[in-house]
Amino acid sequence: MPNFVDVILPLPLDNRFTYTISEEEAVFLQNGMRVAVPFGKSKVYTGIIAEVHNRAPEVYEAKPINQILDETPLVTQNQLEFWKWIASYYMCTEGEVMRAALPGAFILESEHIVQLQKEAEFNESDLKDDEFLVVEALQNQSSLKIKEVEALLDKKSVLPILNRLMAKDIIVLSQEIYEQYKPKRVKYIKLHESYESEDAMHQLLDELSRAHKQREVVLNYFSLKAKSLKPINAKELQKISGTTASVLKSLVTKNIFKEYYLNEDRVAFEGEITRSHIEFNEYQLKAFGQIKAAFEEKTVCLLHGVTSSGKTEIYLKLIEEVLNEGKQALYLLPEIALTTQLINRLQAYFGDKVLVFHSKYSMNERVEVYQNVLKAGEGPKVIIGARSAIFLPFQQLGLIIIDEEHEASFKQYDPAPRYHARDAAVVLANLFKAKTLMGSATPSLESYYNAVHDKYGFAELSRRFGNVMMPEIEIVDIKEKHRKKRMTGHFSDRLLKEIEESLAEGEQVILFQNRRGFSPILECNTCGHSPQCPNCDVSLTYHSHSNQLRCHYCGYHIAMQKRCMACHSDDISTKGFGTEQIETELKALYPDHKIGRMDQDTTRGKHGYEKIITAFEDLEIDILVGTQMLTKGLDFRNVNLVGVMNADNLLNFPDFRAHERSFQLMLQVAGRAGRTKKRGKVLIQSYNPHHQIIQQVSTNDYAGMYKEQLQERYNYKYPPYFRLVRLSLKSRDFSKTNEAADWIAKAMQNVFKQNVLGPEFPPVARIRNEYYKNIMLKIPQNQSLGKTKAVLHKILISFNAISAYRSVRVIVNVDPM
Repeated sequence: MPNFVDVILPLPLDNRFTYTISEEEAVFLQNGMRVAVPFGKSKVYTGIIAEVHNRAPEVYEAKPINQILDETPLVTQNQLEFWKWIASYYMCTEGEVMRAALPGAFILESEHIVQLQKEAEFNESDLKDDEFLVVEALQNQSSLKIKEVEALLDKKSVLPILNRLMAKDIIVLSQEIYEQYKPKRVKYIKLHESYESEDAMHQLLDELSRAHKQREVVLNYFSLKAKSLKPINAKELQKISGTTASVLKSLVTKNIFKEYYLNEDRVAFEGEITRSHIEFNEYQLKAFGQIKAAFEEKTVCLLHGVTSSGKTEIYLKLIEEVLNEGKQALYLLPEIALTTQLINRLQAYFGDKVLVFHSKYSMNERVEVYQNVLKAGEGPKVIIGARSAIFLPFQQLGLIIIDEEHEASFKQYDPAPRYHARDAAVVLANLFKAKTLMGSATPSLESYYNAVHDKYGFAELSRRFGNVMMPEIEIVDIKEKHRKKRMTGHFSDRLLKEIEESLAEGEQVILFQNRRGFSPILECNTCGHSPQCPNCDVSLTYHSHSNQLRCHYCGYHIAMQKRCMACHSDDISTKGFGTEQIETELKALYPDHKIGRMDQDTTRGKHGYEKIITAFEDLEIDILVGTQMLTKGLDFRNVNLVGVMNADNLLNFPDFRAHERSFQLMLQVAGRAGRTKKRGKVLIQSYNPHHQIIQQVSTNDYAGMYKEQLQERYNYKYPPYFRLVRLSLKSRDFSKTNEAADWIAKAMQNVFKQNVLGPEFPPVARIRNEYYKNIMLKIPQNQSLGKTKAVLHKILISFNAISAYRSVRVIVNVDPM
């Protein structure tokens, strides 16, 4: 009986593909193993086995697999089920989920190899210059990769040249699958066996009496050996001896030392357990009891705890209980910035059981974390990471903690799968029959609604730890301050007075402005012209540190203009302000104090966040200016004043969640103030101080905001009462985008009637020279989500069959944030 495997390929294709295997392979192969398979005319891809069976495909003849790449499964059965759910729910393909879930090094690529034809006969004078260069290179080395040929000829397209050489029977093209992951190999040194006896050792030191540097290295080796039983690192020995690699090499050449290599983890932590006991106050104890009671009946619980109430201690206690059961815990955070502070706290309790995973890790580091989680056993049991950590190969997951669950950063926008890590984590926990705890000082409306309607359990922490009072929140009317000429740059006299008082008392200040760069608009005061991005429908933002005008969508940049590009007038000025401008003004106002800035421009490197946060914690920075990165659960002990520079640009955003987001953002940034003994102060500058949301922030009235926003959502048919699916169409052809959007909208309106909104242009309708148009579908609670998606899928299949719209791409986003 023939045997077959269904394989998931890392391609945006709806189906799994079937390949034929031998009887022996059928016995050996398991779900989750990788195989190299041919696909198309000449490509070879890495596929993941989803099923081994005996059913031959009906439509095509199955090809045999090329080779087996694993001895044991790389992907667990639970992962395969999770991938299937994500592909189904978020309307994408399993191949796209595979690309997102596996580190790139596991998805081996096939590479064309160029080699000389054996016994090839040719006349060098018949070859063109570029052909001769390729042949000459192949005469000096056995093979070349396509990329190497491109580099050699300094050309992007080398296939025509290679085709000419193949036609002349000079070269052959073959394919080779290559591994991308390279383990980290560390060089160690040990003494040659012949010098291990005491006599031999003394004799050796006598022999080296004239070679002072070599003798110093040997003495340092003995010193290190006496202190520890650990292997001796060659670089460490070299550093302690204050010598060069050549001195060490000569000792190896003389057979005094031996070199050997060991594979080492790139992500190993030297964390020591410094704390073992978690003590709760009465409010934490009560909340902990509520969570435990909720977990008796429900699998998900929401913890609504005010800022600085000690939610992290509750998380630690729950993790401790899960570890005692021999299970794994996943701690999800919205931002990499937060991991910096939390790693230290988790390691203090759990030592080397803590493992970190996020997108700033290199490919090799991600591979090692993935393999450590897959091994489970005695290795790391607490995984802390951003949204992509949900794709790790957990073995015995017992608990998922989603900290700051309201954050929009949990939503993946591009590329597919466009999943929401909070919602996907609930499904992942159910696969393992594990528990999920969501925590936030400002829960999302949907989560709070689920808790109120008894879908989730609910626990509350209404007091700050140590009975510290909630910060005093004051609203400053900058419209009035401008009128009375009490503004200095973008600072009101009230804010400056508070900053001066805080600095005089040796306290730190945080200033929040949700826009990076110096100024979002450069405008000519003569003709009103403002430089625009040629690729996108946005004005260029001025960045003073690089003296450039930059587009935040496509990265286009030009030098700062000294004259208007339209009328050549010298009278140009900047409008609006970003974090850079606040930083510049502060440096002029407080030249004796250290000003820091935390935004996307200053945290680009792998350790960018860590450097700024550590400097602020170590009191090296007096005033820290930043974007919303500052709002997300960071714990600074010496901050007593927080200033929100302009609350209005948060509120006036074209999104049904704008008011909820503004409330969350302002309350979260306010929560950074006064987290120890003294009551903190928050100043919110606004042109509209009587706005309902700003008033609710000033009184910490979450219940009032929830009630008001929920009523609006009910009136206008938005979540949690309706589900949303957004279709974004994009193309370089403006009229094609319009026509295609109208076609899909009509097809949808025929079925879903008034629940289809659009098509309409988004606020930024052109990005990277592609035109965008959106269609929104609202799905009522009583309407089957599965059937709705099936109808939508059929409409998209019909649309893709129309050749006129082949250039238009449709992006489906389920539950857009």
